[in-house]
Amino acid sequence: MAGDRAGAAGRDPAGAVVVPAQLLLGVAYPFLAHLAGTRGGAWPALALADLVVLLLAGPLLRRRWWALGLLAVLLAALAWGMGTPWLDLLLLAPPVLFTGWLAWFFARSLLPGRTPLVERIVTALYAQSGWTLPAGLPDYARRLTAAWALLLGFLAVANTLLALCAVPGGVLHSLGRTPWIAVPHSAWSWFANLLNYGLVAGFMVGEFQYRKRRFPQRPYRNGAEFARRMAALGPAFWRGLLR
Repeated sequence: MAGDRAGAAGRDPAGAVVVPAQLLLGVAYPFLAHLAGTRGGAWPALALADLVVLLLAGPLLRRRWWALGLLAVLLAALAWGMGTPWLDLLLLAPPVLFTGWLAWFFARSLLPGRTPLVERIVTALYAQSGWTLPAGLPDYARRLTAAWALLLGFLAVANTLLALCAVPGGVLHSLGRTPWIAVPHSAWSWFANLLNYGLVAGFMVGEFQYRKRRFPQRPYRNGAEFARRMAALGPAFWRGLLR
């Protein structure tokens, strides 16, 4: 297996760089978006440029000409739109789309005929180490999948309502209508660009600590080993979850 991975890396040297680059850009985006939401100026264009490069990181690092051309066009459009309200409106969309997509992603795995998302992950982790699933873990994984869907669905709805009601720069305000409840644009930014991720991280950490007590027999000792084993499941496994 190590030889296969080495061979794959040799065939695609950019592949080893794509994920770290995407991770760095992904971590930077909420802070750039928050600066855009609270300071304006060139920050909206910079935040959206970070998002564009994040989405195109794979083909860009593999030197795909179409990606370079698309990047040039999109960056030119951002430069043209700098200082206009259009970029502020575009920044309202990512928090809604991201949390909404993730909520749907978790929820659809609960449909009849499908395996709950968290159950698929924990089953793979235990199988990776040759362990059998503890009694009660599949049911717990189903409930946890539902909890993630509800939390992310709540965040998607909250982000949508705040985007509608933000003043100035919200959807209703930009259409010349008065929101039924005016929310300062800075409050929208704090919630959508920063607090969202804090709530998700807090839920993740709290659930992990609870699971350690509920299921003490597990194939990982701590959060770092858990993350390492998650990554070791490999790209094929994670691509399979998207189907």
